[in-house]
Order: sequence, then structure tokens, then C-alpha cells
Amino acid sequence: MSDAVYKVLTKAQWSALDNDGEFTGSQDDLEDGFIHLSTREQYNGVIDRFFKGIKPLYIVEFAAADFGDALKWEPAKSGELFPHVYNRPLKQTEILGVEVLE
Repeated sequence: MSDAVYKVLTKAQWSALDNDGEFTGSQDDLEDGFIHLSTREQYNGVIDRFFKGIKPLYIVEFAAADFGDALKWEPAKSGELFPHVYNRPLKQTEILGVEVLE
């Protein structure tokens, strides 16, 4: 699997992570019971499907290893494996990098 995983965030979601020091998930994440992440190869497709026309977007990079057993690789409807984080927030102190799409 991938060494790095990514979370696509809206401006409001990025502000929550930046101000609170952690992010417990979007509305979709909360409804699904886990935080949706992507690999570098997957996040453009995620943006096209779920964030079309939204700017700015923040692509936040994390080390997959930092999530330990909380990170699960699970199939989407397409069968493609996506990283999901269960029962823990994304922490500001674990951010490796941020790319802003404006």
C-alpha cells in the first residue's frame, strides 16, 4: 500500500483542523463511520467526483504508518482500495505537507 495518504479538505474543514489541532471528519465521514482518505494517485478522482467547482481545496498529506491499526484499506464500489481511518481524528501535528488548489 502507499506510504503517504491524503485528505481533501474544503476551506472550512482546513480551518477546523488548523484551529482545533485535529479533524474528526466531514459530514460524509461521520455518516460512514470513518475518515475517507486517498493515495496520491486517487485524490484527483476524488476531487472530480466530490469537490467539483469548490475552491480553494487543501490536499493534506499524512504518513500512513502514523495511523497504525486505525488505517484500513477497503474497496470502494469500483473495487479500488482506499485508505480509511477509524476511531481517531486527523492531527495537525502529523501533517507532512499541504497543497492548496485555488
